[in-house]
Amino acid sequence: MAKSAVPSRIPPCAICGEPAVICQPAQKRHLCGTHLIQDLEARAAATIREGDLIHPGDRIAVGLSGGKDSTALLVILSRLLPGLPEVKIVAITVDEGIAGYRSDTIKSAEALTRRLGVEHRMVSFRDLIGSDLDTLLLGRGKQACTICGILRKKALMDAARDSGATVIATGHNLDDEAQSVLMNALRGDLPRLVRDAGAGRSAPFLPRIKPLAAIAEKEIAAYLFVQDLFPVLPECPYTRYALRADVRSLLAGLESRYPGTTASLGESKKKIRGYCAGTPVMTPLNRCGECGDPCSGDLCQVCRLRHSLERGRDS
Repeated sequence: MAKSAVPSRIPPCAICGEPAVICQPAQKRHLCGTHLIQDLEARAAATIREGDLIHPGDRIAVGLSGGKDSTALLVILSRLLPGLPEVKIVAITVDEGIAGYRSDTIKSAEALTRRLGVEHRMVSFRDLIGSDLDTLLLGRGKQACTICGILRKKALMDAARDSGATVIATGHNLDDEAQSVLMNALRGDLPRLVRDAGAGRSAPFLPRIKPLAAIAEKEIAAYLFVQDLFPVLPECPYTRYALRADVRSLLAGLESRYPGTTASLGESKKKIRGYCAGTPVMTPLNRCGECGDPCSGDLCQVCRLRHSLERGRDS
């Protein structure tokens, strides 16, 4: 389309003049679909390069829920692979056992990995702890996200190790990072606020990386829309119990009135971590007395949760 044919109501792309599909307030520009794709893939590559997140020979375990963020992550990493020496990908989907929700996302994940030709592995809460999430949450609905988060982390870590992965990649975006900063500040949890599971490669943790951490959620959605890759899926029924849902709503309002709020919160994590450098804010690691996993106390979160669930069944 010639520049003169662009309808006046649609801003032109700052690079080519074609109709824009998105506004990037931080860069003070609009981009068309083609240049949005190039921009996001270049920024993800820059995040990987600047953070030294992926090394030659790595086997990357991509946490693939089937939702938009993990879909975008797998698509982008698949396209970047030719420039990453001897790097392989395995996608891992965790089936928590959520009726009316997870089966659709699993189908989406399976379709994507077939399309990209990526190895795909499945792991379930039933395999991990002997029960699905719906059953575990009977009478515990308000603990949904806490219990799910603990078990998902364990399931993904175990599956990644079993698959020979050297690093775990997740689809956390800029909005997720900003929400986490605010949530941890509200909880007064400084160790969690400064923690960076992706920093360093020393044992006992498998490094976790977030190549999309500098990219806003709406950019990821637009990136998928313009390529007809956006997965239209139901929302997790337990989302309403999460503090994150309230924080997400709060930040969305602030971002609308004060553009750049989300990016500033995301950047604040780096600054706080820098201020805390060399300060012992983290609890020394021990080994879980039951399963041997690294933890900060005598038992890891999964073993404590298992005991709590057993007490609940016995009462």
